[in-house]
Order: sequence, then C-alpha cells, then structure tokens
Amino acid sequence: MSQMIRLKRVYEPATSEDGTRFLVERLWPRGIKRSSLRLGAWVKEVAPSASLRRWFGHDPEKWNEFRRRYFRELDKQISTWQSILKVARNSRVTLIFSSHDMEHNNAVALKEYLEAKLHKDAHQ
Repeated sequence: MSQMIRLKRVYEPATSEDGTRFLVERLWPRGIKRSSLRLGAWVKEVAPSASLRRWFGHDPEKWNEFRRRYFRELDKQISTWQSILKVARNSRVTLIFSSHDMEHNNAVALKEYLEAKLHKDAHQ
C-alpha cells in the first residue's frame, strides 16, 4: 500500500513510474518551467498555511509539532486532499515538492497523512 504514494523533488525528472504527479506547494518552485513538471495537478491548497509554514521554518526541532498542526489543518480541509486520495486508491501517485530537506517537509507529512487515510479505508 505504501508504494501507492511516492515523493519526488521538483528538480528530479518525471518518469513513467511516477503515476499521477501532484505539486503540493503553495508557491510555484523558482526556476522551474510549468511544462517540465508533467503534473496531473498543482494542488496548492493542500500545502500548509502561510502562518504554519513561517512558524516551522524547516526547523527539524519543530517537526513533530509541525506535523500535528498540519494534520489538524488537513482535517479541516478535506476537499484539498480528496482528489489526491481518490487517485491513490487505484494507482500510483507522486507528490512533488521543492524543499531541500528530504525528511522534514510538507510532502513527507502529507504522504504520512494520506497513507493513514488509505490504511483506514482498507480496514473498514
């Protein structure tokens, strides 16, 4: 099940193994042409709020609290991630992100959140 959702930086080339690619950043990544990303969709609303992003500041010390706050935001905005989950139920999805930190970013947290939803769906 966990292979249904993958992560990839915007600077990595698109491949056929990516499945449907969703950019999950609020801001378009600098220096990237829209045509080069081969996106299924740019889902900017699923990214953390500007205030949460500023508070986190990519500080690994704040990671657990960031995840908790971000998940709370996602719980209140089901429509923002529902389209990604719908595709992930049937085929591979790749969340595209621009952060340099591969372990502490909103795409990592979003993948965890969506996989929990998929797991819950599978056991209902």
